[in-house]
Amino acid sequence: MSTNSVLLPSWPLQSQIGAVSSTRLGGYSSTPFDELNLAYHVGDKEQDVAENRTVISAYLPAEALWIEQVHGNQVHVLNKDTDTSKLVRADAMYTNLRRRPLAIMTADCLPILLATKQGDEVAAIHGGWRPLAGNIIANTLRHFSASSTEVMAWLGPAIGATAFEVGAEVRQAFIEQGEAYRQAFSPTASNKYLADIFLIAKLQLHALGVTSVHGGNLCTVSHPELFFSYRRDGQCGRMATVIWRK
Repeated sequence: MSTNSVLLPSWPLQSQIGAVSSTRLGGYSSTPFDELNLAYHVGDKEQDVAENRTVISAYLPAEALWIEQVHGNQVHVLNKDTDTSKLVRADAMYTNLRRRPLAIMTADCLPILLATKQGDEVAAIHGGWRPLAGNIIANTLRHFSASSTEVMAWLGPAIGATAFEVGAEVRQAFIEQGEAYRQAFSPTASNKYLADIFLIAKLQLHALGVTSVHGGNLCTVSHPELFFSYRRDGQCGRMATVIWRK
């Protein structure tokens, strides 16, 4: 098991809750999924993916809960009555149960972890631009019993501000929600825009009362040795970002 298979989020809660973010290292998959691909839906060999998930499970207190991510804004709540045998379509998960890891897969989209300062409520969000435009952070925070001011956030590896070129319609989708989003888009010579997905998430979190925001400094595109990137490579694997109550 490679010690490089996961990164530990750098935030004040790491001793109170469990959280890991996987890299592409230390797995069993072959090119273009080398090595630690955790997704079954990308064309990789099922046996390799199963073994890769075993690698990640070694860092977790129990088997992770996975969802079918559809770039929407639905939140799946895990409670004691949840049937975990069913694969649910959603782009965020919330729980206040102990030792129940929630896993989000990404390969450029922004993984967002939320947890209360007391460590008794946690959530994981698939922060692609569509879910963010659909207010998935706000939808997730509604499930917390604690005030948003008692919640901290960590932003995992995602496509950086110098690599994420989008059309004018993406910029417009955010600016319609607030003029503050203009600062997250820079025009390019091809009449498109470079989008800062980290800044978009920070603006939303701050507006919702979450002011303790950490991470947001790892670009998937510019670190091919560490991360998968769909924008960079096309067909590729997926990383996972996982959170749980201890």
